[in-house]
Amino acid sequence: MRVGIPRESQDGQTLVAATAKTADQLAKLGYDVVVEAGAGAHADQPDAAYADAGITVGSADDVWGSDVVVKVDAPSEAEIGRLRRGATVVSLMAPARSPELVERLAAAGVTGLAMDAVPRISRAQSMDVLSSMANVAGYRAVIEAAHAFGRQFTGQVTAAGKVPPARVFVVGAGVAGLAAIGAAGAMGAIVRAFDVRPEVAEQVESMGAEFVTVDMEQEVSSDGYAKEMTAEQVAATAAMYDEEARAADIVITTALIPGRPAPLLVTEETVAAMRPGTVVVDMAAANGGNVAGTVAGERVVTDNGVTIIGYTDLAGRLPAQTSQLYGTNIVNLFKLLTPEKDGQLTLDMDDVVQRGITVVKDGETMWPPPPVQVSAAPAAAPVAEPEDPAVVAAREAAAAEARNRRRIGLSAVAAALVVAAVTYSPPSFTGYFTVFALAVVVGFYVISGVSHSLHTPLMSQTNAISGIILVGALLQLGSTDLAVTIMSFVAASIASINIFGGFLVTYRMLSMFRKEA
Repeated sequence: MRVGIPRESQDGQTLVAATAKTADQLAKLGYDVVVEAGAGAHADQPDAAYADAGITVGSADDVWGSDVVVKVDAPSEAEIGRLRRGATVVSLMAPARSPELVERLAAAGVTGLAMDAVPRISRAQSMDVLSSMANVAGYRAVIEAAHAFGRQFTGQVTAAGKVPPARVFVVGAGVAGLAAIGAAGAMGAIVRAFDVRPEVAEQVESMGAEFVTVDMEQEVSSDGYAKEMTAEQVAATAAMYDEEARAADIVITTALIPGRPAPLLVTEETVAAMRPGTVVVDMAAANGGNVAGTVAGERVVTDNGVTIIGYTDLAGRLPAQTSQLYGTNIVNLFKLLTPEKDGQLTLDMDDVVQRGITVVKDGETMWPPPPVQVSAAPAAAPVAEPEDPAVVAAREAAAAEARNRRRIGLSAVAAALVVAAVTYSPPSFTGYFTVFALAVVVGFYVISGVSHSLHTPLMSQTNAISGIILVGALLQLGSTDLAVTIMSFVAASIASINIFGGFLVTYRMLSMFRKEA
């Protein structure tokens, strides 16, 4: 089958559905790939790059006459008219908000697959275009805010005086929000964040930001998305939004509700009370905005000097990166749709991922798909029948008594062994044994008192101790006493394992932070 990659027709669109690298990956699945001339010009993908990868660069007619057409934006009415009957089109479609698009696709007798309808399940993460774009958009939101802010984010103490760090408040800790938190924190800002899903607090704090809490009832999300808040929750958060927004230098909002307009979180009164020079980036601008005064696609400066950025193409402002991520999502989808790697696209309606993205199949409307059972929260443990408190207390007492008996017995045996060793050993043994016992006690309390997060640095110290053991063992390997030689060999072997194992662990940890060339 032939896969066509057209040039995007929407004004201002900089992305392309397949880079030279991802187009080559599609070709390796058995497809004949053709890219419209100039399709990747804005994403640093010239026609020569496709040609060098062995991909055909053709005309618009070549592309739209393909068996499968892959693009970024939803096809326009004119583009749908260019599809041949029975063809498949893959793109972003927003089918829940575009019923007229679904009708046109059905009338054209084609199959439509919506990349923005991928179910939020673990198996489909590699195809989740929305997450890929949100990740880039969150980063870009911070860059746009920094440009408009006109001051540095990190604090400094200079000869000319002290420069305080910027204060950033992020609303929503989804993919975009976490990306914004990471970018702002990396630039040296003090970052605070809030989300109505309490389970994301740990993620926020793990990135060095402070999670803002509100005294209200918060439910764990069942599908990974935030839900519309109740009137009580709105009232509880309104005061917090007002306080945090007034104190912040940068406010980034990302709150969206699937299938609903974006909730208004920052009111006109709050915007009017912000300090001059404050910058707001409303990432929900395309869906109505979280901030009063947001204009989709534009940058607005209020009367009191607050800049509100409502750009809806944040991901498209990094076209090369976003196109590569989008293309990779497409490749992962086609791997699922081409199980035999024979260049034949096969739809399995029993697969929840394929069924979830299928908007129209051979002219038959398939939207909306059946709900997918997803849970972001751990399954509740089965509730056991309550036991008689007296029975529980008796069982615990018996277990404690048994533990005490074992402890006393083991202590008695250990004491007897120590007494025997001291009695029948050479006089020098007592001194050595005392040092050994003290080392065991000190080592136990030192290591047990170290935080788990510091165990890896602690390994470096234990490697140094192992090095001393290894040197001592090597000195004793030449002994004429067979027992001493055997013990020295065992000690040298164990110390070597610990040393080289420590180096291996350290190497693997460093590789996690090493940037690819």
